[in-house]
Amino acid sequence: MNSSPIYQSRFDALKCCIIIPTYNNEQSLGTVIENLLAYSHNLIIINDGSTDGTKEILTLFSQAHIIHLSENRGKGTALKTGFEAAEKLGFEYAISIDSDGQHYPDDLDVFLTHLERKAPSHPEILLVGDRNMGGDGIPGKSTKGNRFSNFWYLVVTGSQLHDTQSGYRLYPIKVVNQIKLYTRKFELEIEVIVKASWRNVEVKNVPIKVLYPENRVTHFRPFMDITRIVLLYMWFVLVSFFYIHPRNKYQDFKEKGFKRFWNEDILRSQEPPHKKAAAIALGIFVGISPLWGLHTMMVFLLAAVFKVNKVIAFLFSNISIPPFIPFIIYGSYQMGSVILGKGVSWSMRLADFNSTEKIVEGLGQYIIGSISLAIVVSLSVWIIFYFLFSMSEQKQMVKP
Repeated sequence: MNSSPIYQSRFDALKCCIIIPTYNNEQSLGTVIENLLAYSHNLIIINDGSTDGTKEILTLFSQAHIIHLSENRGKGTALKTGFEAAEKLGFEYAISIDSDGQHYPDDLDVFLTHLERKAPSHPEILLVGDRNMGGDGIPGKSTKGNRFSNFWYLVVTGSQLHDTQSGYRLYPIKVVNQIKLYTRKFELEIEVIVKASWRNVEVKNVPIKVLYPENRVTHFRPFMDITRIVLLYMWFVLVSFFYIHPRNKYQDFKEKGFKRFWNEDILRSQEPPHKKAAAIALGIFVGISPLWGLHTMMVFLLAAVFKVNKVIAFLFSNISIPPFIPFIIYGSYQMGSVILGKGVSWSMRLADFNSTEKIVEGLGQYIIGSISLAIVVSLSVWIIFYFLFSMSEQKQMVKP
C-alpha cells in the first residue's frame, strides 16, 4: 500500500506545485524527482530540449505533469512555460527547484510554512532561497556574482536581499503570469523579482541549505550570462530612476496628502536626526559635484547605498538649478585654486583660457575644487541640520 507524500495535504490546501526546469541533467534528474515525489505529487517538469537521456528518464514518472520543448530555449523560457501550465492546472503558487541536485527537498517546508502564515489581506509574497553565500563550499564566482546582483537589486527596488540568484523559490502564479517577461535565460530570475517588487509584491529571502556536488552539471555561462544580467540591470536603473521611483512617490503623495507626505516621506519623523541630516548632505554633495547630467541617477544610487531618504536627497541635489550654477562653478574654481596653492583670484575671464593647455589646467582645477567644495559644504550642512533636527526632536519629547 503506497503512503501519501509527506506534504501532499499542505500542497493541495495551498494550491501549490513544484516546477522543475531541466536541461541535460540525466545524472541527477531521476534522484531529484524521486526525492520530491516523497513530499508531493504536484510536479510540473519542463524538459528544455535535452539531448541526453532526460526524455527516457521522464517516462518513469507518470505521476508528474511533463512538458517537452522541442529545442533548448533557456531556463527563463522553461520557467515561463511552467508558470503558464501551473495556472491552467489550477495552482496558485509554485516552488521552483533546480534539477542538478543542489537543493534539499526537505526545505520545501520552509516555503510552505511562510505561505501558510500569510494572511489573505497581506500583499502577495515571492520567496527566494537564501543559500548563505558566505558559507563553506560556495563557489567564489557564485558569491561575487550574487553580491553584484544584490547591490543593483537594492538600487532599483529600494529593498534588500541577501541572495537574488537562487533557483529555489516560491512564486505567486497569477501575479507572475500577468508580468511581461522578456528575457529567456538565467536573467529571467532577476527580471521577475525586480518587476514583482515594482508591483508591491513582498519579495524576501528564506533560509535554505545548498549542496554543490563535484559532478554537478551547470549550464551557466559566466561571460554571456553575466553580460545579459548587467545589461538587464542597466535598463532597470533607467526605468526605476526615471519612472518607478517618481511614480511611487507621486502615488504616495496623492494617497497621503501634503501634510502626511511631508512628515512621513520627506521628514520621516521616525528616522534619527543624523539620518535625516545625512540625506540632505548627500543631496548637496551630489548637486555640487562635477557629475553634470548624472546628478539624478547618482543621488538615487547613493541614497540606496547609504540607506537614506531618497526624496530628501533628490530635493536637495537640485541646488544645481540654473540660477545657482554660475555660483557653484565659480566657487569650485576658486576652491581648486586655493588647494593647488595658487591663492584666490577673484577675476575669472574667458580670455584666461586661450589655449588647450589652459583649458585642461582650468578644468582640472575646477574638478578638484568642485569635489572639495562639495565635501566641505555637505559636511557643514550635515552639522547644521543635525543640530536643528536634534533640537526639534527634543522639543517634541518635552511636549505634554
